[in-house]
Amino acid sequence: MNNRYLACLACALLSFGARAQSPTAPAPAPDLARNPPPVVTPLNPSLPTIFVAGDSTAARGKGVTQQGWAVPFANYFDPAKINVANRARGGRSSRTFITEGSWDKLLTEAKAGDIILIQFGHNDGGTINEDVSVPPGARRARGSLPGLGDESREIDNIITKQHEVVHTFGWYMRKYIADAKAKGAQPIVISCTVRNIWKDGKIERGPGRYREWAYDIARDAAVPFIDLSTTMADKFESLGEAKTKAIYQQDHTHFDAIGADLHAAGVVAGLQGLRLKTFDEFLSAKGTAVEADKMAWLRLPVPRNRTLPSLFLVGDSTVRNGRGDGQEKGGQWGWGDFVAPSFDTEKINVVNRAVGGTGVQTFMATHWENTLRLVKPGDFVMIQFGHNDNPPRGPLPGIGKETGERENSRTKEKETIHTWGWYLRKYIADIRAKGATPIVCSLVPRKIWDKNGKIARNKDSFAGWAQQVAASEKIAFIDLNELIATRYDALGHDEVMKLFPQVTPDEHTHTNRAGAKFSSEVVDTALRALPDTPLAVYLRPSSP
Repeated sequence: MNNRYLACLACALLSFGARAQSPTAPAPAPDLARNPPPVVTPLNPSLPTIFVAGDSTAARGKGVTQQGWAVPFANYFDPAKINVANRARGGRSSRTFITEGSWDKLLTEAKAGDIILIQFGHNDGGTINEDVSVPPGARRARGSLPGLGDESREIDNIITKQHEVVHTFGWYMRKYIADAKAKGAQPIVISCTVRNIWKDGKIERGPGRYREWAYDIARDAAVPFIDLSTTMADKFESLGEAKTKAIYQQDHTHFDAIGADLHAAGVVAGLQGLRLKTFDEFLSAKGTAVEADKMAWLRLPVPRNRTLPSLFLVGDSTVRNGRGDGQEKGGQWGWGDFVAPSFDTEKINVVNRAVGGTGVQTFMATHWENTLRLVKPGDFVMIQFGHNDNPPRGPLPGIGKETGERENSRTKEKETIHTWGWYLRKYIADIRAKGATPIVCSLVPRKIWDKNGKIARNKDSFAGWAQQVAASEKIAFIDLNELIATRYDALGHDEVMKLFPQVTPDEHTHTNRAGAKFSSEVVDTALRALPDTPLAVYLRPSSP
């Protein structure tokens, strides 16, 4: 988005805002003045509809100085092909959007095949019920209970004068999802917009724990998730603090019309990247110009608490399969999804950023930058590659300094490629430059037996190369290839078969849930045996 476009957009919206504010209009009630109800226009019943349920960061605002993202969002779609219905309401939380009836109104409009975007959190941390000492005009009773559990609290609501049972943020979000599914609609959870709050050159990535809870809710309910918090934090950090501040004219939470358009584009990019359905047919020319976030469907995690050190896992589908929910191809799981219980997660984040189908070179080209920007001094990064590094897409074999040239399958341009070991050393150098600690793992073995009835090892290729690089770089090494293969040999053929999905054709690489947990236990034992690694202090006491 160039400066000329931003200037034109700001001028146009400034002109619109001036026309919209009539000095002769009667003053509305205090809440209506701050948070006008959504503009409800008739929907074309023959078309699908995208509904937006949310708060003031999505709702119609004051125009140029403060605007919700779901207002310009409609401009990214062709109204002749799809309805866009912004039902977000300023000042509402996941609780009050339901208790005040906005959700029921939306459901009466929704039909099978529609899409409902659900985004709350900014107002959920407020008071459950104000003290009577607060002046009536300033009273709030909109907060939800924190967390994802089933706790509840009974109150006599000071605003509505009604008895009410207040639930957790997770309870309300699960209700949205269940109600949407009951209508035959597709719910999509979106994390909060970010606030213009900076520390040490980094912007806050979502208020409180609401981004984390939204992620967990979507994962547990197996519904799509758009991580708008991370998308916009990355964008604003690339813009810089001064330029971001200019977008938040009113306060640290509400952005202007330009910020609304940036957020709307972020949501459109996420929708296109969900692999949910083809949105291209519904987009306007403006929407078509937005590049899809091709990683949105993966639901990659970020550190839950950035004040804590983090352990990042980097690798392929044997570390994290698909979205990390076991829904891929008959229940495939990566071992990285079962490592967290080994650690005291009140002291360290465990962040599994592995991506299926990648190798040591392809992960670096497509995902490494987004992971590396999350790494800070005191963190740890475990690396495991090899399964996807064979020709023709893999790097040159070995660990030397040789180079080659080939055509990039994505860009169709010639590119220089290096040896497998060169890329691994590049990861290690990048991690060290961040003040973090690298740990190298050899690739987990496949369910393939050699002529002696033993699990086949990879000592002469990827497993051996990983060990050689780790030794030359003097960093911690975990030989998962040998450790797990030894355990498989002891179990025997029939028991090993139970650790892999029973699919046709036979799957020899990806474990099922039991197999992934089995591998994670080997990782746990190996981590405890590592000499002099500072990661050991974050491990929970081992079981007897």
